[in-house]
Amino acid sequence: MFSTLLKHRAVRLLALILLGFALAFNVIGVRAQAPTVLNVFIDGDTNISDWWLKTIVPAFTKKYPQYSIIVSVTRGAGGNDLIAQRALAAMQTNSDPQVDYFEEYETFNHPDLEKAGLFLELTEKNVPNLKNVIKAALRTPYSLPYRGSQVLLAYNSEKVKESEVPHTFADLITWIKAHPGQFVYCRPDKGGSGGNFVVRAIYEVNGKDPSLFKAETYDPEKVKQMYAKAWDLLREIHPFIYDNGSYPAGNTPVLKLLANESVSMISAWSDQAIQGIALGTLPETTKLVQFSDLPFPGGYAYGSIPKNSRHLEGALLLANFILSEEMQTSVVKDIGGFPAISWDLLPKDLQSQFTSVITDTVPQWPGGKFDQDRNKGWYENVATNIKQDS
Repeated sequence: MFSTLLKHRAVRLLALILLGFALAFNVIGVRAQAPTVLNVFIDGDTNISDWWLKTIVPAFTKKYPQYSIIVSVTRGAGGNDLIAQRALAAMQTNSDPQVDYFEEYETFNHPDLEKAGLFLELTEKNVPNLKNVIKAALRTPYSLPYRGSQVLLAYNSEKVKESEVPHTFADLITWIKAHPGQFVYCRPDKGGSGGNFVVRAIYEVNGKDPSLFKAETYDPEKVKQMYAKAWDLLREIHPFIYDNGSYPAGNTPVLKLLANESVSMISAWSDQAIQGIALGTLPETTKLVQFSDLPFPGGYAYGSIPKNSRHLEGALLLANFILSEEMQTSVVKDIGGFPAISWDLLPKDLQSQFTSVITDTVPQWPGGKFDQDRNKGWYENVATNIKQDS
């Protein structure tokens, strides 16, 4: 009997030991399943960082619970360039860069870092949804276009007859002259909606050929000659602009002039106009249209991935997820942007809603010295009633 008792105790002890091991391994297993943290650095405006935090991050982690995302906003703190330099230093010492994804970091603007091999090449093999990105948005294999914005015309449909809505730049010039004081654009150095209006005028008088303007072929004398024709055209409409040639100092003041019915038509950023209509800061009668010959210029925001990220698999999943139909639909609905993928892949009701502005052509403007010459020339030759920097 004593022997039997010992056996029972031994069995119980063994069971307790096994239970202990099981619990221990279970704890270890739980710890092993803790989500992998992806570090995302954002240099966009508040609406973009809010969108990431409230929309993209929750949707991504729900679909891929093995990952969590820490978002760091670098806006106003030196931008993503400081983080990229840190990643480069980490690559040189084979240490953790503590960054897995850059939001809004165009590698083509940093050729030295591209040459140093900092960024991962993005292809349809590692980011399958790249196959859906429109060609106009692609720049280099290291930058991922994922949202866009383009200047277009916004107008009050109660004041502008549908039969009179301009569909080419030449049509717009005719409309402006026929409706004195009813159109306005902002100063080109104070807002992109005005800057790109002037750019579109420059394109118009130079064969509507954006390829003539490239950073690597900049020639100040040639640029001066090409711009001169645009100054002639813009001087023609100067007296017909709102308040005898008054140009607001920014995108928002122009939107306000349309909202309070001081004017009937403006040039506006697509995202600001779409959001304005959705939020009610622009009246429901506001409609949008893009030119059918050569659209206004615009651009895309690009993401990028450092090659030395410690979590490349997760970073690539994130890149691919951002280009999904779900997130590209959100680009339009939630932040008023343009999708980087073809509009054909978005819901039919969304396509119908924005049929007048849908385009796969987005003229790219090089900026830099071209901008400096544009701004200086506009003040000296068109808006001579306004001092630059006033």
